Amino acid sequence: MEVTQTPAPKRRELPPLMTLTDAAMDRLRRLYAGGEKGKLLHISVGTKGCSGMSYQMSWVEKPSPTDEVVKSQDLTVLVDRKATLFLIGTVMDYRQDKLTSGFTFENPNEKGRCGCGESFHV
Repeated sequence: MEVTQTPAPKRRELPPLMTLTDAAMDRLRRLYAGGEKGKLLHISVGTKGCSGMSYQMSWVEKPSPTDEVVKSQDLTVLVDRKATLFLIGTVMDYRQDKLTSGFTFENPNEKGRCGCGESFHV
């Protein structure tokens, strides 16, 4: 009796947790070198707004055991592990126009946003 083995199915490669655009990296470099020297940007997702979820950013001294570390070139950003399923494949950018400036998130997992752009849902 001959035994044949079937090869294991190929696992689909997951996209990176988060990528940063050149503009986001430039802004982070300035922040890390200036007023936020010695700190790291920590990104999480919380409940807020009419769509239910929002991106939350804060400065921390060091990673916690539950943080995922995202490295982009010479920069490090921390992501709360509870937020990873909502953020897989997200691109973080920095945009500046005449009236506003700030980090933005292009998240392929979003199914919609509220009208004011404060919150999203997946």
